[in-house]
Amino acid sequence: MSTRRKVLLGGAGLVALGAGGLAGRRWRLDREPDLPAPLDAQGRALWSNWAGNAHAYPVKRAAPASEAELVALLPDATTPIRPVGSGHSFTALVPTEGTLLSLDRLSGLVRHDATSATVRAGTKLSALGPLLAGIGQEMPNLPDINKQTLAGGLATGTHGTGKHFKALHGEVTALRLVLPSGEVAECGRDQRPELFHAARVGLGAFGVLSEVTLQNQPLSRVRKVVTLVDTEQVLRDWPALAKRHRNAEFLVLPFTGKSALITHDVTTEPVRPRGPDQDASTLMDLKRLRDLFEFTPALRRRAAQAAMADIPPEVAIDEGWKLLSNERPVRFKEMEYHLPIAEQVGALREVIARIERDVPGVFFPIEARIIAPDDAWLSPFYQRESGSIAVHAWYKEDHDWMFRLIEPVLREAGGRPHWGKLHSLGAAEMRTLYPMFTEADAVRRAVDPMGRMVNPFLQKLFG
Repeated sequence: MSTRRKVLLGGAGLVALGAGGLAGRRWRLDREPDLPAPLDAQGRALWSNWAGNAHAYPVKRAAPASEAELVALLPDATTPIRPVGSGHSFTALVPTEGTLLSLDRLSGLVRHDATSATVRAGTKLSALGPLLAGIGQEMPNLPDINKQTLAGGLATGTHGTGKHFKALHGEVTALRLVLPSGEVAECGRDQRPELFHAARVGLGAFGVLSEVTLQNQPLSRVRKVVTLVDTEQVLRDWPALAKRHRNAEFLVLPFTGKSALITHDVTTEPVRPRGPDQDASTLMDLKRLRDLFEFTPALRRRAAQAAMADIPPEVAIDEGWKLLSNERPVRFKEMEYHLPIAEQVGALREVIARIERDVPGVFFPIEARIIAPDDAWLSPFYQRESGSIAVHAWYKEDHDWMFRLIEPVLREAGGRPHWGKLHSLGAAEMRTLYPMFTEADAVRRAVDPMGRMVNPFLQKLFG
């Protein structure tokens, strides 16, 4: 989100603007949200996700180091059995009172050929980039954050951006899936195809992935450019921008009238490594701007635009895996929906209007991306090109406004929620949004007839 820090709040102009408006200011207290006790009454240790909004006290924790260990573990494991990646989902997909199963030790390259690679499912995306680069390959696209495991990213439909690029699961050609019974299922388009189509975006509900085969592309160099632009301009030009660039996205900076446009294009120019990460400090600048001027949106916008004036574009050139994904040290909570592409800009205008009218406390950007269609049965991008809209709240602050103000807009536009991000939907809505939902659920019931992988959140989703 590099809003390129010509010192958003360090400039004399902003300090001067802020000095007169502090009388009677309702200051916010930065405090960690209350967490449950580290141990429950039975002495079981707390598990919490990255954002701190999902918790559990599993009776058992396991971290198998091989597929054989996984096969031996699953048939007798205490239920519900829930796999956990890096804890970057904001929904309650993981919490369990049964077995919490980490794939961290199932990591690394298994084998490769000229165009594809088979990797263990617990490999983190931050490790996968250099691993593939070492064999001259790269994934066609990557998501914004590099901390997820491959299995967790696939399970939730994690995606990057680009008009011709599918989400991570769109480039999967084969899976090895250990079913709750301990059976190892090998599946692809020609081998157990129904399980392949259902479990590619599987929510950890069909079994536990052990290996994944990815169709990759030759390692390339890209030019990343981050430019501050007027929000109205980027909204107007977005269809052309998305078509013009290999990867394109933008982040609306609410209450500023500005957006950060981020593009990536293949280049042969010399490497120009990205500089020190400024995203965390930029976010905190936006927070301080909010703290100073939340009471007067007009002054907040004027102060922001003064601070952002004449910030030059930021350019980096390097291998794509080094530039497409980012460190995200500032924790947050997120809601993201994937809309039919024709609905994206109109819905985004309404989202911006509602936030700037009713939620002056928001300072996190609103993210817009584009994703190509695929054919995984539970993919949010199933058979349609999609434009995503994501809203965020700092992990220390309330996020109920997302459900009250934003989710109705995204649902009315025909959006499908990101499986790992905040939403309020259940089985009835999912069956109307996903043409193959009933078929996918039938496959799930066939491989897990006793519901051993199903926690309360999945019970709500599947009914």
